[in-house]
Amino acid sequence: MFRKDYILRMVEMLGELIASILGLIKKGNYTQASQALDNAYFNFLKEDAAFLRSIPKENITEKLITEHNYTNNHLEILAELFSTEAELQYAQNKPIACLEFSEKALLLFEFLDRETKLFSLERTAKTNAIKNRIKEITAKF
Repeated sequence: MFRKDYILRMVEMLGELIASILGLIKKGNYTQASQALDNAYFNFLKEDAAFLRSIPKENITEKLITEHNYTNNHLEILAELFSTEAELQYAQNKPIACLEFSEKALLLFEFLDRETKLFSLERTAKTNAIKNRIKEITAKF
């Protein structure tokens, strides 16, 4: 019971943090949003943001699960952070970086859909939004 309560509190905290980061992005406070994201990577996943950002999308789930013992909960947090990172890059008119983070977030969300076998309307909506963003960016190239 304690572990479940802890996880629920962490999810709530992450949701609040992402909402605040998205608010900073909307206001144009990109430096603050980036710093908050950097802190979130470390606070929630105990890894440096640069390390997580540098993992190639081709083997991201395998590397994190086998080499770093990440659980589905860790991957869900990372997918949320990558999705938020994509929003920051999009707002800063950096389409290549936005595409990279969008693709990583999508891969993680799709992996979680397959692995957890639980339907999540929220995750489906996020996945569809990410797919639309990827289509929008790739149509420009």
